[in-house]
Amino acid sequence: MAIDVPTERPRAGSNVPLAERAYRIRRHALRMGEVQGQGYIAQALGIADVLAVSYFHALTYRPADPEWEGRDRFLLSIGHYAIALYAALIEAEILPEDELASYGGDDSRLPMSGMAAYTPGMEITGGSLGHGLGIAVGMALGLKRKRSRSFVYNLFSDGELNEGSTWEAAMSAGSFRLDNLIGLVDVNGMQADGASTGVLDFEPLAPKFEAFNWFVQRVDGNDIDTLVRAFDAARDHPGPRPRIIICDTLMAKGVPFLETRERNHFLRVEPDEWQRALAILDEGRVR
Repeated sequence: MAIDVPTERPRAGSNVPLAERAYRIRRHALRMGEVQGQGYIAQALGIADVLAVSYFHALTYRPADPEWEGRDRFLLSIGHYAIALYAALIEAEILPEDELASYGGDDSRLPMSGMAAYTPGMEITGGSLGHGLGIAVGMALGLKRKRSRSFVYNLFSDGELNEGSTWEAAMSAGSFRLDNLIGLVDVNGMQADGASTGVLDFEPLAPKFEAFNWFVQRVDGNDIDTLVRAFDAARDHPGPRPRIIICDTLMAKGVPFLETRERNHFLRVEPDEWQRALAILDEGRVR
């Protein structure tokens, strides 16, 4: 028997524009970064638009019941992006905003690297990169066997394209025709050892996934209207195959003085710059 999945959209507050949601996600992330004086803030700012469209347009979930069986699953393969996902979970009211101040502290539910055992709404522990897509394939297979109509969304990074396990999972998903799997790749061009394509050139990327029988779209990951269309097309695609949205993003998007800082996997923000970044973000807010 198929699992009944009620339509959970629109939710309370669904009249809030997605651009406002993205602004708030960025603001939550900056405030958490200020707590510890550090964090992968450039990635959080860059992926905020993708998270806004994910949580406030695409995903089916119940904020008060993050383990509801009928939910769509959002897997964060990139464990060090936890600050970004926490910001989205706070905005989605899965986590209370007052926990923001505990980020990275002792006994906090918001550790600096995402851990499923600690945080409601965190589906997997994504510390070792390259495992997320494989877990997503297994989860999508399991949901298929339960005849669930839920989708599995998996956010992973361009750096994870270096890992053979990512491509094994991609080939498996295409072979199993997992039309309930939607991959999201954050292509920001930077990883720990330098420029992503300089470490291992994965381009042209779209034809590779097409060869593994995926429905592929490549979009500006900081253009909300484009993202909405891409998410809709991915979910509604009629073919029996997995879908992927390759999202080209700008690290530190929304804070110009950080956008133009020397590109680095871990962006250094000075103590006096957190409030400056918040003020600039507030000035550029789209109402």
